[in-house]
Amino acid sequence: MIMSKTAQSVWENCLSFIKDNIQEQAYKTWFEPIKSVELLDSTLHIQVPSKFFYEWLEEHYVKILKVALTKELGKNAKLLYKIKMENTIGSKQPFTEQIPSSQRSPIKYQEVDAPFKNLNPELKNPFIIPGIRNLKIESQLNPNYSFENFLEGDSNRLARSAGMAVANKPGGTSFNPLLIFGGVGLGKTHLAHAIGVEIKEKYPDKTVLYISAEVFTQQYIDSVKKNNRNDFIHFYQLIDVLIIDDVQFLSGKSGTQDVFFHIFNYLHQNGKQVILTSDKAPVDMQDIEQRLLSRFKWGLSAELHQPDYETRISILNNILYRDGVEMPKEIVEYVAQNIKTNVRELEGAIISLIAQSSFNKKEVTLDLAKSIVEKFVKNVKREVSIEYIQKVVSDYFQLDIDTLQSKTRKRHVVQARQLAMFFAKKFTKASLANIGSQIGDRDHATVLHACKTVDNLVTTDKQFKKFVDDIHKKLSM
Repeated sequence: MIMSKTAQSVWENCLSFIKDNIQEQAYKTWFEPIKSVELLDSTLHIQVPSKFFYEWLEEHYVKILKVALTKELGKNAKLLYKIKMENTIGSKQPFTEQIPSSQRSPIKYQEVDAPFKNLNPELKNPFIIPGIRNLKIESQLNPNYSFENFLEGDSNRLARSAGMAVANKPGGTSFNPLLIFGGVGLGKTHLAHAIGVEIKEKYPDKTVLYISAEVFTQQYIDSVKKNNRNDFIHFYQLIDVLIIDDVQFLSGKSGTQDVFFHIFNYLHQNGKQVILTSDKAPVDMQDIEQRLLSRFKWGLSAELHQPDYETRISILNNILYRDGVEMPKEIVEYVAQNIKTNVRELEGAIISLIAQSSFNKKEVTLDLAKSIVEKFVKNVKREVSIEYIQKVVSDYFQLDIDTLQSKTRKRHVVQARQLAMFFAKKFTKASLANIGSQIGDRDHATVLHACKTVDNLVTTDKQFKKFVDDIHKKLSM
């Protein structure tokens, strides 16, 4: 006697076939979360997590699903999805819709067990956005940031070489994604633009887009408010080379991370190039989902270091040559010896020196160089991280960082912790959730309470105000 087939047995056999015919990562992402629901005649009902999930399967895996089901249920096999999604009044109802195995036109949705059975709303396939493929997408690249004026040195050789390789063959190297990371002013944004500029020159038909993670996040928030999240996703799926600057800004923003995860998967699986910049390596990123961090590591992570003396000399000479300015060798060497932290400060100092000489009609002397460099270095604002703030606050109160982050409710430790949170909000762009996570694994509400407490105590407690003023000076030095 042949056992009758069940929804689970049919689906398990389909999964076995599908697993053998697609990449393991794709299988885990798109098929493991699916649940079989019921089998009626030759129709299998399956449950998927979201409408986006359904759309992705329809666009990318409908053929293999059809083959797998036909093998199990014969030529009359059909597949129906059950999708939980919000209807127009905000309550969640299960929807089912039949896969049109050959039809890619608008799909009819039928509502099940809902109070609006006669509405039968029509939803257009969001992968077909009228006219969008004919749009000219502005790359937002700065042509001044080219490889030509990104001088090579020991500090950037790996990142620059990887960038050149990507520019020559976007999406076709193992450097996908390419993550460029390093401190402030070392040239991350410059190099990211340079790759994009080079690709546009070599492959004018490719769609290249540069965008900061901050703007990307705001666009996503706006798309949710306007209820066109799918259009947002599909716009980014049109990009051939996507450059996201300061990706660490996604820290703590779970919704944006989720949508970027899906966009990243689509681009990567379709041979598109992703380029990311960050102020820290993936291993040091806080509050970024593990599934995203693992993808950041798929390609190459290349670090930009502080430029060595020879590279600093080359950068200065290149600026002088570019601007048609002659300057004594000893002055160039003096600037290079005294400004070591990053390229941005180096460029700022030499440009200030040229400007002072030009505006005041002064000869460029070593004394003038000394005064300019001294003032410039003094006025350059230090990059203040949450880690650095915790160290300054801990040192000030003669605590160790473990005590600062601990669960103790001793008054002096609580105040130190609240001050660390207060200054982290003041001096960094980190979200409240990110600040709380790094300072003792607290939540955003705790950080908000800490900031309010500090504001109140500053106006009522003279000793506490002195704490705030002293720490502020240390962080501003």
